[in-house]
Parts: sequence; structure tokens; C-alpha cells
Amino acid sequence: MGTQRILSGMRPTGKLHLGHYTGALENWVEQQNLLLDTGERAYETCFLIADYHNLTTSLETVDIYNHSLDMLIDWLAAGIDPEKSPVFRQSQVKEHAELFLLFAMLITSARLERNPTLKEQVRDLNMESLTYGHLGYPVLQSADILLYKANVVPVGEDQIPHVEITREIARKFNNQYAHPVKGEVFAEPAPKITKFSRLVGLDGKAKMSKSLGNTIFLSDNPDDVLKKMRTAVTDTLKVRKNDPGHPEVCTVFSYHAKFSSPEQLDTIANDCRAGTLGCVDCKKLCAANISQELAPILEKRRHYEARLDEVKEILAEGEIKAKQIANATMQEVREAMQLGEIKRVTCREKPSC
Repeated sequence: MGTQRILSGMRPTGKLHLGHYTGALENWVEQQNLLLDTGERAYETCFLIADYHNLTTSLETVDIYNHSLDMLIDWLAAGIDPEKSPVFRQSQVKEHAELFLLFAMLITSARLERNPTLKEQVRDLNMESLTYGHLGYPVLQSADILLYKANVVPVGEDQIPHVEITREIARKFNNQYAHPVKGEVFAEPAPKITKFSRLVGLDGKAKMSKSLGNTIFLSDNPDDVLKKMRTAVTDTLKVRKNDPGHPEVCTVFSYHAKFSSPEQLDTIANDCRAGTLGCVDCKKLCAANISQELAPILEKRRHYEARLDEVKEILAEGEIKAKQIANATMQEVREAMQLGEIKRVTCREKPSC
């Protein structure tokens, strides 16, 4: 099939934690570097700093700009290569807002209200009222995806309803409008079910979240990682060191499953069940394995933190590339919808003059 285009993004909430890393960032780097048998890249990857999306659920005053830079530094430190993958802010490519407006004419509010992911967000965020922006955020996501004509949308199963809305909007647009030369403007993007390694937070109750204070950040040094790991919830039935443990219900063991080698993991599980591995030593080992994984990321992070001008330049160059793609798409959209500019004809150009 040749190289396909993927667009992925995150809301800029500042420094990223292990949940972001295992849940998305690792996959991004893998997709960016994946090659076909021909030696071509499997995917042309574009990564979006979704700062407009920040506003759909909260208008609290936050430093979105510096949060964006912090997040971008983590992206770069984790292996996102701006030479391969343009990185850019949604708000700086104005075509996102324009296409969102046009797509909003193609979908009913009743359809958006049936979105199951929306209902979950309202519940999880304890939202008392729903803004038009939040109701319409799947439409904005559709604009994000289709503006760059992404062929593939990597998602977890819970996000499939959003991709279906994008596909519906693409179909509706193509049925309603046609480009005078190219015909259909948008191809329907296909969802790519990705296995996300979601980490539960240190409290063992919910996924990692800054608001819950149960995170380990990609920017944490080994001392910080160990200090936080000591607070992690373990098997509540293992009271004394020599008590037999149950690794399948232990938060720390779920981290071992991600950051320890298969051989090491088997030994940890067996020693835990036999009561020969205490929780304190188990946590120390887990912290060491996490810090080993984070070591190259920390080193690259220090590089970019000391060179903010370089980070800003990477962002500026990515936004130039994104604007070129977005402008070309919107030109097709305007032509299909007959919203193009009217050329002024001078007398000299008129045959009758």
C-alpha cells in the first residue's frame, strides 16, 4: 500500500508521565521509524499539540504555551524526530478552526450527543454543564485528521466512536460536494487498533493522572523515581516480608511487567509467591528498572531544556510544514464548496473591451 499518513496528538498539559509514555508516545516513535520491506517508511507521521482541545473541557487559566514546550521536550527526548515528523500547535494552523466550522454544518447535535466517549468524559470530569465546544470536540478531531488527509488513525477501542464520526463527516462532505477536478476531497481514514500499555497510578486506583498525584514523570531522576515508588500500593494481603504474595493484584508488579525483562519478571513473580521477595526490595528493583529506561530520555531532555531556542525553532519549522499541507487541503475544500475567491477581471482581460 506504500507509505500512509498518521496524525496523532496530545493536549498540552506540561511534562509527561509514564502513562503518556506507555500509552501513546512509545507507539508514536515505533510508527515513525517503522519501515516497509521496500525500505520506505510505513507511515508519514505528523504530531499535533492539541491546544484548542484543552479549552473544550476547561477554561481555567493555564500557561498553555509553556506547557506545550514542556510536552514537546518530552516528545523529542523520547525519540520523536522532527525531520521525519512535523510537530505543531493546532492554534497556529488556522485552517483547523475553518474546517471545524465547515464540518459543523454536516453533523447534527443529536448525533454528537449519542457519542459514548462524550458521556464518559462528562461523568469522569464531574461536569455540570456541556459547552458547544465540548459537544463538538469530535468534529474538531475530524478536522484535525482530515485536514492532513490521514489514512490511518491509531486508537484504543474506546476511541473508535470518534473515528466513525470522522468517517461519517468525510462521506457526508464527499456526497454533498465534489472537487471540480479531483472529485472526492477526503478518503475515509481507517482506525488502527493499537495495544496501549495503560499504567495504573501509584495509588492502584486509577490511571496515572497529575490531578491525582499518582504519577512518575519522564523527567524524574532516579532518586525521585525511588521516592515515589516507595509509596506505591502493593498486595494488601502481604503484610509481612515472608508472607506469600499475589503479583497479579500488585500495582508494582504491573510496572515490572512493562519495565523488567521476561526472565527477571518470572523470577520476581516466583519469589513474590514464595514469600522470599519483600515489597521493599521489589520496589527498589522496579524503580531501578524504570530509571534505566528513562536514562536516555533524561539525557536528551537536559539537552533540550538547555536549548529552548532550538525547541522553538523545531516547533516553528513544523508549523510551516503543517500550514503547507493544511493550506492545500483547504484550497480543495473551498473549491469543492464554491467558497473560493472571485478573481477581479480588468478591462484589458475582457474580450469585449
